[in-house]
Amino acid sequence: MAAQFGRRLRRGATSGAIVAAAVAALAASQGPGAIPPPTDNLSGDTAIGAGDATAPHGGGGAGGSATGDSPYYTDLPPLNPPKVPGVAPTAPQVPIVTGPAAAGIPATVLAAYQRAEAAIRASDPSCNLPWQLLAGIGKVESGQASGGRVDGNGTTLTPILGPALDGNGFALIQDTDDGAFDGDTTHDRALGPMQFIPSTWAVWGQDANGDGKKDPQNVYDAAQAAGMYLCAGGRNLAIKADLDKAILSYNRSTEYLTTVLNWFEYYGRGAHTVPDGTGQLPVDRSDRPAPGRPSVPVSPSSPASPSPRPSQDRPSPKPTDPATTPPSKPAEPTKPPTADPSRPDVGTPVEVPPTLRVARLKAGTATLTAVTGSTFAHAASVTAVDASGRPVAGVSVRFVLPATTDARFPAGATTVTVTSDARGVAEAPALRAGEKAASFTIRATVPGRSSLPAAELKATVEVRKADALTRVGDTALTAETGARYAEVTVESRLAGALAPGVTVTAVITDSTASDAQSADGPSFGKDAAGNPIRTKVLKTDAQGRLVVAGLVAGQKAGDYVLLLTAPGGGTAKVALKVTAPATTPPATPDPTEEPTTDPAPTSSTSPSTSPSTSPSAAASPTASASPSA
Repeated sequence: MAAQFGRRLRRGATSGAIVAAAVAALAASQGPGAIPPPTDNLSGDTAIGAGDATAPHGGGGAGGSATGDSPYYTDLPPLNPPKVPGVAPTAPQVPIVTGPAAAGIPATVLAAYQRAEAAIRASDPSCNLPWQLLAGIGKVESGQASGGRVDGNGTTLTPILGPALDGNGFALIQDTDDGAFDGDTTHDRALGPMQFIPSTWAVWGQDANGDGKKDPQNVYDAAQAAGMYLCAGGRNLAIKADLDKAILSYNRSTEYLTTVLNWFEYYGRGAHTVPDGTGQLPVDRSDRPAPGRPSVPVSPSSPASPSPRPSQDRPSPKPTDPATTPPSKPAEPTKPPTADPSRPDVGTPVEVPPTLRVARLKAGTATLTAVTGSTFAHAASVTAVDASGRPVAGVSVRFVLPATTDARFPAGATTVTVTSDARGVAEAPALRAGEKAASFTIRATVPGRSSLPAAELKATVEVRKADALTRVGDTALTAETGARYAEVTVESRLAGALAPGVTVTAVITDSTASDAQSADGPSFGKDAAGNPIRTKVLKTDAQGRLVVAGLVAGQKAGDYVLLLTAPGGGTAKVALKVTAPATTPPATPDPTEEPTTDPAPTSSTSPSTSPSTSPSAAASPTASASPSA
């Protein structure tokens, strides 16, 4: 076993060129098979840039390393890494959906690594941080958050704490946070999935999920902080020398460097997701190797010029501090009676995580109904139960809205993830209806359990209603053809209360007995083609009122009706009168007045002159040949 262990360690020491090539390839491709990080607040995630991504202006923690050189897991990946057929070992590859257990990364933990890579690539692209490096460090530091024992927001179910850094086999770091993070007011302890010591977290802590807290126990916050720490000082992780310096800045041990590089290279060949809480737990740790394995030196080397310390085969190691003489140690050190609570001992039965215990999601029975623009009275909820029907607490449940609805969870989210409580109930946050009235289905699933049927919850958005529409005022509405009417104000009510936001349809009809649109009556103006508009949709304001403005009389005089109707039965009919324009009649002549004569026509055509030209007058004997003359 010792020979094999040594051979596996030498893999990291002799593969520098391979690792450097892999880093460059990963940087160019944003990681092999990188799954795009979520941007819809899944698992507490927010859009890139919404969280805290500001690099601090300070150094690291005490001792010059992120972890204070705390102990770490020394398990190495299998000798035969996962392979994708037909692809070169160092080339970026597509993700695999199954494979060796060692290649499995819990779903939420993997999402946090990829989210950190994307965020830092946006803020510091020259660093070329690959998520596989974060995965390698996360594996060595905490076994991927104790196998992914995190809730739906990425926070560990129980705090992950390293041993007290009291100088007894570890660095000596006095308390710096008054126990705020680690609960220890005497010495500091490494914290969370990425094992920051409090003094380092105070400088580099991030709020990657935008929840207003910088939590070292949250895998999103910790992964982003780790990525920024590795990128400090203008490092380019595609360069082997910078990569080594970055890893050694995390823990100043060449054994640590080799172990992280082995996992980094292994994940670069392929990785797959496993359900949260089911990740493979590591066994060996630098401060307590398994029986039969050689002891791993824990004394740090200088970060400026790291050099490996040879393994000690002698049962009694040399003291690390020549200035003091520690008490003699027995040939076989006695195992401490109290194990690290975050890292279970070998052989300790591991509790089946809630994600695997749940056998069914039972949809809640509350009726999910709301009117447009309002909040649903009841929340969408499901109950997680096991095969015996008993509730299961601590299950991450994801609620997803379909694309057919404009209803939204808080902050405009279409997907949220919550954790079931002690009753097994997972309740989504308040859902607000949009303006689209329709029924839709909310799906609830358990992340990482694709074979578990989704629970479906029916929801309905209804239009706002009014059972009464009343005109405000009673002034008669009369206008000549082509003229405008005065404005009409209408009030809507439902069960006696003012009804805001109600859609009201206005139609011009020919009579109170008809609801058909008039062909000749008044209009609401004309459309783009010049045709009269005689039907219009309006909405009541916040006070439950609407104003009908812009009514124009038509060209045909008569009586018409403005018919208003609303969902819920509310109706109002307003009389409209169109009058013809007033005209002036012609003047009638006075019979006592002398008629006006026209000399020319009178002499030629007037009948009164015809007797003077009669034959008898012209041939009168008296006028022409009197006997007396």
